[in-house]
Amino acid sequence: MRYKHALFLNPYIEHSATSAMMLFPPTGLEYVATGAKDCVDKVTLLDLRYEKELSQLDNLLGFISKEVDIICVGIGWKRQFKEICSLLNRMPKAIPLVVGGYTATERVEELFENCQNIDIVVRGEGEETIKEILKGATLKNISGISYRQNGGIVNNENRPLPEVDTLAWPDRTLRHNKYLLTINGTNVANLTFDTVLSARGCPYKCKFCTFTLNPLGQKRSYSARSVESVIDEIEATPAGIILFSDEDFSVNVKRAEKICDLIIDRKIKKRFIVQTRIEIARSPALLEKMVKAGFKTLLIGIESPHDRILKQLNKGFDSADVRKYFKTLKKYPLYYHGYFIYGNITETEEEMLYIAKFANEIGLDSITFLKLRIEKFSPLRELVEKTPGYHIDKNDVLYSDTYSTADLKKIARRIRFSFYTPSRFLKMLWKCFFVVKFFTFREIISFLAFMPLVLKSLLAREIQKDRLWDTIKRSFIKNLK
Repeated sequence: MRYKHALFLNPYIEHSATSAMMLFPPTGLEYVATGAKDCVDKVTLLDLRYEKELSQLDNLLGFISKEVDIICVGIGWKRQFKEICSLLNRMPKAIPLVVGGYTATERVEELFENCQNIDIVVRGEGEETIKEILKGATLKNISGISYRQNGGIVNNENRPLPEVDTLAWPDRTLRHNKYLLTINGTNVANLTFDTVLSARGCPYKCKFCTFTLNPLGQKRSYSARSVESVIDEIEATPAGIILFSDEDFSVNVKRAEKICDLIIDRKIKKRFIVQTRIEIARSPALLEKMVKAGFKTLLIGIESPHDRILKQLNKGFDSADVRKYFKTLKKYPLYYHGYFIYGNITETEEEMLYIAKFANEIGLDSITFLKLRIEKFSPLRELVEKTPGYHIDKNDVLYSDTYSTADLKKIARRIRFSFYTPSRFLKMLWKCFFVVKFFTFREIISFLAFMPLVLKSLLAREIQKDRLWDTIKRSFIKNLK
């Protein structure tokens, strides 16, 4: 073998990582590392968020210089990009450095310009590409990579997207740590969390969404793994809470039912969270099986309460459909979390603020609302360019002459405090504890015991951001503009 010891590095550092970044395993990197196992003598996977000693640069460089002969770094998030570039520039020049991931694919030229140590950027899905690199294939023959040559950058042709059933699921024995479900960084009940990807891609064509496009603009058609392989992975996964990270769990209703049937038949006792569309309400047999199999939470992309915006986003349903479907969904003991987008093209402040009221009206238990992002291959980019007064900032966020990014931030706080009232938090706890039964009795006791720490951390965050008094006023007195 050409290489003996390959390091796969998740470069995000714990002290500057957000709660969301701490929760999710680096699944994409784990897929690639697992595929590499047969190509080298040894694979080491390091998640620097959890490596107290090796997150110290001198210790990490010492380990690499002594042990490793190829470094593979996954850059998925856009956060901490400058810090990661600084880290890459400190890597030993004598050791080949390969980077990949969503953000790496987006920023090929920028990475090569700012990080002189990088030898290869893997573009798009990297499971098959890394095998060819590790086996020593001639670079010009490896599709899906960019590399340095004669003082310039060569971009090979894109690699065709593989069928997902040809890929081995992540080897979780490579991990050095557990991933815990926490609240604002506080571990309240020692609940282990993981993700399982049972399918890649999506058959729908929502115009705001680029999740089914890789950063090269390639459309990832819906590709599902065999049900048996999914259940085998779930059974082998030690975590008690599993998120199906599919774009839509219920694309194929019969397949989803079979997944539930096998979970029940094999007596797998875990708690499941899924992403889905509201049309799942048309499948009562599936919903009944999901409840029986241990599914607890549905994450549903609604995006807007306004028919005009829903049509603009090409969601395929209107607000009347949403109301109708939620009348059905509320019959099942499931926790419903809705996703919304605000700051859409031509959307007014009044329309944005209606999100909170609409979410209450249809019976959502909690919501997330995000600014509209217009990434490189977004189908909405042409509309933005044709609409006077609209702009896209360096983070791909849409803003306008009427609503700046600062204005949108203020509107977001008004939405947040309109929905998340003190009574809302009590309803959320009641739903989780006694309706959905997400937590066991022992976990509820642990949760309540840790609540003072959770509240303390929330207060500390508000004090750090210098907005504690504003938060108190909005929560208990009046939600100001």
